[in-house]
Amino acid sequence: MEITQHLFLNLSLLIIVLFICLIILEKRQQFSLSRFGITCLFIVILWLCIQFSYNPIPSVRYDLRLIPIVLGGLYVGIGPILVVALIILRSFYGLHLGFYQTIILYLPLSIILWKLYPWFLKQVPVRRILVTVCIGMCLGVLTVIGMTFANTHANLFDAWFAYLVIPSLGIGIISYGIEFVRKINEMQQQLIKAEKLKAVEQMGAAISHEIRNPLTAASGFVQLLEDDYLSRHKRREYLSIVKEELFSAERVIQDYLTFAKPSLEQFEELNVKSELRQIINILQPLANQNSVEIITDFSVIGFIKGDGQKFRQCFVNVLKNAIESMPNGGYLSISTEFSQSYVTIKVKDTGVGMSSKQLERLGEPFYSTKGKNGTGLGMMVVYSIVRAMDGSISVESEMEKGTTFLFEFPTIPSILMNEQTGRA
Repeated sequence: MEITQHLFLNLSLLIIVLFICLIILEKRQQFSLSRFGITCLFIVILWLCIQFSYNPIPSVRYDLRLIPIVLGGLYVGIGPILVVALIILRSFYGLHLGFYQTIILYLPLSIILWKLYPWFLKQVPVRRILVTVCIGMCLGVLTVIGMTFANTHANLFDAWFAYLVIPSLGIGIISYGIEFVRKINEMQQQLIKAEKLKAVEQMGAAISHEIRNPLTAASGFVQLLEDDYLSRHKRREYLSIVKEELFSAERVIQDYLTFAKPSLEQFEELNVKSELRQIINILQPLANQNSVEIITDFSVIGFIKGDGQKFRQCFVNVLKNAIESMPNGGYLSISTEFSQSYVTIKVKDTGVGMSSKQLERLGEPFYSTKGKNGTGLGMMVVYSIVRAMDGSISVESEMEKGTTFLFEFPTIPSILMNEQTGRA
């Protein structure tokens, strides 16, 4: 049973090579190759089959070349290319009778596989596996018949068993693996598509909810303004409300644009201390309303490069959320630290805090810890602006104890040094 033993070893090597290729593709997070890459892979496998074949006499080589030929021809449609490669490779091992038998058997096979390829792809997976196994068995029979006519003095029982069982078994295992990987790939694509559709639905719902409210209010007051007997004072009051509601709708749209396109429009030198002072002055009435005491500890210096308007928008969102997380009052601590490389801004509150699951989803599109009262726009914008300014965010939180945000932005000297290094 020497032929059977060697073909089993050949099949084991083939499966190991394919398994390694599968691991490499999985590490690349994709289960697909270009047509050129697949062709090269099959030619390499074909060479391995011939190189590690069993050749008791110089004119005969027992191997599993039919496996890559059948699978490549039916699944990829490269049967003629593989047959040409097979003939070229086989010629390097001698122009004996076996070489001419290879031409006689595999040249017609290449045409058959090329014709079957479009029909084969339209079949269901189970039928595709059965077709490949049946073709493998037919080729095994023809191979043994050719050996009989060539009078290779091989053990016919050994040859029949080896070429009827092992190629069919190998083709069945590998074709099942191909179908399994294809199914996983299709499921991944469907999952990605479903996630995209879900994101679009959430975005549509969020935009509809956030913009409809101010537009509905504005529309109502416009109808009231149509009253000819409305007093001048009321008319001015209603116009002010309409203007405010339209500005509110514009801010929602601007938030979405900031998230979708986080690039900064202009860069300027920002004094972190003075910028934060200005933001605190804006939010001080809200803090007083919620009985929140703001405590500051700013370093003397600290300059970064960025867009002042976007920077203020970012920290207004963060500080506003911190204040709103303390409806019964508390402390909001804001501090900065300066080093040669970074300016660190620490924002700590004593609010309701967040769970570990909420922390994991913080900044995720359309996710809000406020439930129905928010759409997640604020934190989306915060993360987008910080990324655009080459900064980083880390968050720690504990339920009923508060949340700490830690921001790091590169200082102007470090930015200039990086730019000079890049130019060098």
